[in-house]
Amino acid sequence: MARQLFAKNGLENTTMNDIAQASGKGRRTLYTYFKSKEQIYWAVIEGELERINEKMNKVAMQQMEPEDKLVEVIYMHLNMIKEAVQRNGNLRAEFFRNIIMVEKVRKNFDMSEQRLFATIMAEGVQMGRFEIDSIPLCSDIMHYCVKGLEIPYIYGRLAGGMPQGISRGIVQKLIHKALSRQDKHLSQYL
Repeated sequence: MARQLFAKNGLENTTMNDIAQASGKGRRTLYTYFKSKEQIYWAVIEGELERINEKMNKVAMQQMEPEDKLVEVIYMHLNMIKEAVQRNGNLRAEFFRNIIMVEKVRKNFDMSEQRLFATIMAEGVQMGRFEIDSIPLCSDIMHYCVKGLEIPYIYGRLAGGMPQGISRGIVQKLIHKALSRQDKHLSQYL
């Protein structure tokens, strides 16, 4: 209920009383768990990030080549962030305004994503598909690259609004060239 109120009215125009009434809870009950509406707001953001993380983990558990898995996880991340921002209306303004707090709330999400990339990369190395000198470094780089693409992707500014069908092939090729072993077996991807 709080997410809906924040999305509709924004953080500034939503009160603890509004949240209590909409959720059918008493204000005292809310204050038992949250000291302020800002804490509820950040709990809402954490919930959105947990939802995105769950979707990315489901993709990572699918049976597919590690190169394709990385591409799918990247696009799941970008599409889910875009959908969350668009769905939450007024919530997004505060999200983008208070970037320091956003970074604190994102910490667990970011670490989970870095581990996910590292797991997929390790799987690729074990299968003989990837040649990676430092999985922790490569997973960090991939995470920060994807994170840096969020805003341009949300606003359709990535490659001038290039359709996902075209950009996906280019991203796939980039990952194949960056991580894949350079032998005849993999030449079909290059």
